[in-house]
Amino acid sequence: MLDSLDEAGLDELEARSIAIIREAYFTISPLCVLWSMGKDSTALLWLIRKAFLGDIPFPVVLLDTEMELDEVYTFRDELAAAWQLDLRNELCPPESETDATLPPNARAAARKTLGLRRLIEREGFRGIFAGIRRDEQATRAKERVFSPRGADGSWDLRSQPLELRDLYQSSLPHGAHMRIHPLLHWTEIDVWKYTQREKIPYVPLYLATNGLRYRSLGEKNITSPIASNAASIEALIAELQATNEPERAGRLMDRESEDSFERLRRSGYM
Repeated sequence: MLDSLDEAGLDELEARSIAIIREAYFTISPLCVLWSMGKDSTALLWLIRKAFLGDIPFPVVLLDTEMELDEVYTFRDELAAAWQLDLRNELCPPESETDATLPPNARAAARKTLGLRRLIEREGFRGIFAGIRRDEQATRAKERVFSPRGADGSWDLRSQPLELRDLYQSSLPHGAHMRIHPLLHWTEIDVWKYTQREKIPYVPLYLATNGLRYRSLGEKNITSPIASNAASIEALIAELQATNEPERAGRLMDRESEDSFERLRRSGYM
C-alpha cells in the first residue's frame, strides 16, 4: 500500500513525464517509441496512453534480435493486441555486421544499434522515445531529456544542450534525430511503485520462481537471472530498498571491458 507521500511523488513524476511527451509530440515529427517489453518501456507506453486519452499516436517499435526470452515475446503479443498498438517488429542485422573490436557480449547488444539506424534511415523518424533512466547506469546518468543524435545515431556528450528548469531544446540540424527520455528522472523503485499503483502489466519473469528472478530483461544469450525470493511487487520493492547490487547485474556485457557500454552508447545504443 502506498502512503500519501508516495502518491504525491508519483503524481509529480507522472505529470512531468506527460509534459515531456506532449512537448515532443508537438515539436518533433515523425516520432516512434522503442519498446523492449521491460518494465520501464512498458510504463512509458502507459504514460503515452495517458497523455493522449488512451491512444499512442505513433508507431511502437521492437528492435528484435530474435533472442528475447520466450515469456517476453508472449507478453509482446498479448499487450500489443490488448492496447491496439501500431507495433513494428524491426529485425536487427546479424552480429557479423557489428564493430569487431567490441567484446563478444557487447557485439551481440550492438545489433540493436544497427537495427535502429536502419529503421531511422528507412522511415525518416526525427524523434525516438526511449524508457531509459539516469539511475540505471553511469553512462545514462550523463544523458539529457531531449538528446540530439548525429545522422549516424552517434552521441556527443560534450555537445549536449543545457536543460534548466525543464526548458528543452528540440530543434535539430538536417539529418539528425532526437532521443526523448521521459523517464530519465525516475528511479527503479519509482517505476515499480507506479506499476503497482496503476496496475500496469509486466513480464512475470521479474518475480522470483525457485529462488531466481530477472531484475533487468535483455536477450537470453547475454542476460542471466539473479538470486531472489521476491515473488510480489511489494517484496521486490523491499528487496531493492535493501540491496547495493546494480540493476544491470545480470547483463553480461556490463562485466566485459570497463568502457564497452559507453562505447555502445556513443555509437547510438539506447
